[in-house]
Amino acid sequence: MTEKLNKMETMPVRKLVVSMAVPAMMSMMIQALYNIVDSIYVSRIGEDALTSVSLAFPIQLMVISLVMGTSTGITSLISRKLGEHDRESATRAANHGYVINIIYALMMLVFGLFFADNVVSLLTDDSNLINLTSQYIGIVLIFSFGRFIGQAGISTLQATGDMIHPMKAMLIGAISNIILDPIFIFGYFGLPAMGIRGAAIATVTGQILSFTYISLVIRDGRHEVDIDLRRFKVDFKIIKDIYVVAFPAIVMQSLSSILVSGLNFILIGFSSTAVAVLGVYYKLDSFVIMPVFGLIQGFMPIMGYNYGAKNRERMVSSLKVTLQMAFAVMIVGAFIFSVFPGNLLSMFNSSAEMVRIGTDAFKKLAWCLPLRAFTMVFSTAFQAVGKAYASLVTTAARQLVFILPLAWILAKIGGLGMLWYSFGIAELMAVIIIVPWLIVDLKKTFRKWDKEDEDNNEMKEKSS
Repeated sequence: MTEKLNKMETMPVRKLVVSMAVPAMMSMMIQALYNIVDSIYVSRIGEDALTSVSLAFPIQLMVISLVMGTSTGITSLISRKLGEHDRESATRAANHGYVINIIYALMMLVFGLFFADNVVSLLTDDSNLINLTSQYIGIVLIFSFGRFIGQAGISTLQATGDMIHPMKAMLIGAISNIILDPIFIFGYFGLPAMGIRGAAIATVTGQILSFTYISLVIRDGRHEVDIDLRRFKVDFKIIKDIYVVAFPAIVMQSLSSILVSGLNFILIGFSSTAVAVLGVYYKLDSFVIMPVFGLIQGFMPIMGYNYGAKNRERMVSSLKVTLQMAFAVMIVGAFIFSVFPGNLLSMFNSSAEMVRIGTDAFKKLAWCLPLRAFTMVFSTAFQAVGKAYASLVTTAARQLVFILPLAWILAKIGGLGMLWYSFGIAELMAVIIIVPWLIVDLKKTFRKWDKEDEDNNEMKEKSS
């Protein structure tokens, strides 16, 4: 048994969660900072440019859904197999993860070259917005291989308990984006000013640098699984095991794209400024959500490993510690959004109308965040043990059954100001669904393990 596996099994749970989560949280905070800085720079081009990035956001979410959904399936399977001390299966899962992400990158290349303009034209009939959005999203899709293949390596290492190298990879990508954004957008050091194209080029350049670093780490070979695509053979059982978790996670992430597209459709009926406000909120919201996402990235392999090892005490303890940390982060985020909305909006060169709409929206959306701590942590727990369908059901209910219909109804009843309340109602309903579901499921699993132990003991007694 290797040292890393011992850490997953024996290190005190709180210390383990912190050691696994803090590197991912730091890198995610830098990534969120990049998202904000990127929008700040784009806003200096003009409000149309900021609106175009908001319109491109649902398409980017589709890419993110493939990246992070599949990553969830890969991480969950590798960590569970390592918990069962089946290194061979863990290695095969990692290699399949790489091949799957290479295929994704090729799909996005084709989509970006031939179909991006058509999709953008469905989002708006404003010719200037179509032009700006197409420029941005086309580059992001065509050169997405850095995002996809880099994430395959990051997921593999995280599943083994290595959070440091993934943190460094994400920091390289995010920091290089922050540095390159103004250079490419405004044309410094002799380069031409490329506007919104420059923002996209900075993004993909950072992703490629991150991919390069993680590839060198994987090539070094000092980790729990071996990546060797030269000897790769398709194993449909491995693919099935990955997608049992990945497919619901992909769909769950994709629902965010549908949600944002639907909300943009409703908001554009009020004004393009309302669309820009939602886009800015999601950028700022990511500065709170991304650290929690980093936290649950550290939590998932712990939960999955100890599920494979049938160690219920460590499963429950890691769940409690992660929830406490996530809730604390969300409370701080809610306070900032509710107390300083004007200061946050002023970073984006906001018009008076944007500040008026945004201040009202931010104050009403702020206190959804603590409730999201429960849904994010409990959904990840289900994914870690290979039961991602529960997360999918909860997310689908939250976004399609609650938020979108409520947003439309409340907008009709009370206008734009009422629309924002739909988020809080939906978050509360999601918590009511997923929290008791996980508690009941874990108790059922533990009873099953007790029964298996009793049966094994009886067999041993009979054989002796």
